[in-house]
Amino acid sequence: MIPAGDIHVAPSLLSADFGNLAAAIELIAGVTPWLHLDVMDGHFVPNLTIGPPVIASLRKHSKLFFDCHLMMTNPEKYLEAFKAAGADLCSVHVEIGQTEELIEAMRQLDLGVGLVLNPDTPFSVAEPFLDRIDLLLVMSVFPGFGGQSFIEDVLPKVAEARSAIDAANLDVVLEIDGGIDLETVVSASASGARVFVAGNAVFSHADPGRSVLELREAALLAR
Repeated sequence: MIPAGDIHVAPSLLSADFGNLAAAIELIAGVTPWLHLDVMDGHFVPNLTIGPPVIASLRKHSKLFFDCHLMMTNPEKYLEAFKAAGADLCSVHVEIGQTEELIEAMRQLDLGVGLVLNPDTPFSVAEPFLDRIDLLLVMSVFPGFGGQSFIEDVLPKVAEARSAIDAANLDVVLEIDGGIDLETVVSASASGARVFVAGNAVFSHADPGRSVLELREAALLAR
């Protein structure tokens, strides 16, 4: 079940120390219920990260909500493995197609259903599926690597998505990912995002837990 509450910061383990991920989770576990896990296949994006075995290992150390962003060309082959590993929700990119089939496959597995839009993909591509998903993730960088700069041009798309979700009275979480810091979280929140994926802003901070709290406070004030 998606964590209750209107505003969440979702720390991204992509920016944590991969040699000690369990310890990284402990640093933020007391201040947020939400954890973002970036899965990259080296094909859909030019990078490789983690897969179901790592997620299964992390699940032994955490009861946080595992929000798995699948940057994969063929996620349908691995959804069952992600569910078995302990994923709570998987988000797939609309750019790969087969969206209806992927939504149905996730529902059959009792996975939370997320759709992702790249910065240059219009909201209209995801809009037909809005009433069948749990989360819409708008990328504010092109996926593949952490530490990129926020793309402000996506903010009108965030606002468009917020308007459509509210107009239809849908219980869909609007998430944003990429370049989120104390400055950009303000504009993202003002545009209508409600879950903010933050990597470097959290794990490069001397106190990652404090960073999460500061980001959340800034987002709350900007709503």
